[in-house]
Amino acid sequence: MASPTNFLLHTFVCLVLATTAFSLSPKFYDQVCPQALPAIKKIVHAAVHRERRMGASLLRLHFHDCFVNGCDGSLLLDSTSTIDSEKNARPNVNSTRGFEVIDQIKAEVDKVCGRPVVSCADILAVAARDSVVALGGPSWKVRLGRRDSTTASKNLANSVLPSPFMNLPALINNFKNQGLNQRDLVALSGGHTIGLAQCFTFRNRTYNATNIDPAFAKERRATCPRDGGNTNLAPLDPTPARFDTSYFKNLVKKRGLLISDQALFNGGSTDDLVKTYSSNPEVFWNDFSKSMIKMGNIKPLTGKQGQIRVNCRKVNW
Repeated sequence: MASPTNFLLHTFVCLVLATTAFSLSPKFYDQVCPQALPAIKKIVHAAVHRERRMGASLLRLHFHDCFVNGCDGSLLLDSTSTIDSEKNARPNVNSTRGFEVIDQIKAEVDKVCGRPVVSCADILAVAARDSVVALGGPSWKVRLGRRDSTTASKNLANSVLPSPFMNLPALINNFKNQGLNQRDLVALSGGHTIGLAQCFTFRNRTYNATNIDPAFAKERRATCPRDGGNTNLAPLDPTPARFDTSYFKNLVKKRGLLISDQALFNGGSTDDLVKTYSSNPEVFWNDFSKSMIKMGNIKPLTGKQGQIRVNCRKVNW
């Protein structure tokens, strides 16, 4: 008969193995498909080379996926009789883009791996990192092993994704609900150093805000009229195709494009961090990388939870 000590040791070892098996790891695909990550990188870099804006679009897909029930690829599911797609939620409709690049990545990765072993959720996480790198930003070790959801929630997307009209307390609370702190909020908002925004998201600030540089407001009004032109685009910072600190330098000058951008530098608790990032690229890059890893760890499906989708747009049947 086994001694109590041996039984406890066996139980402990089993618990350690279970924890190890179901936690995310940068080495998750090293044995099952070492070609997976290079394949993702190749397609992302080609897509960003064709259209620089695509880098910001792919980064945003990962962010909008993780904030709705965790990083589970739910954003990628199309509508069916049983799924109300998150693509149709207010923050995503006619806004999120790059789905065809994800489809291309999925097809290539399944081809080089010989079968569907890489989840769509992991593809989003890696594509986000590779997009940042392609635009001159930092790299980080993406933790892998997520599995894909079999459901999506348009209603939840409508309620939990941060709005471009939020003030600082609302933003802090929104990120806190995801297990992210104020440093994460400011660092991840720095993702707005790349990409563009539509007129309807910044019209109110451009015409009505008092904490805005007048010359900047005039410049933005030229392409964003009071009426109409809702989808007219403007850069989120002066260098929208380069991952740098121009976003934070703009905030210090009261030239943030969105209400939620300028809220980070408006006499509140995040002002000092904005100033730090504006003059210390290495600090920003380091914090951004840490916060991306942290965000990528929001409620992942692992082990036998969920599935590995064959088609990122559809649940396996």
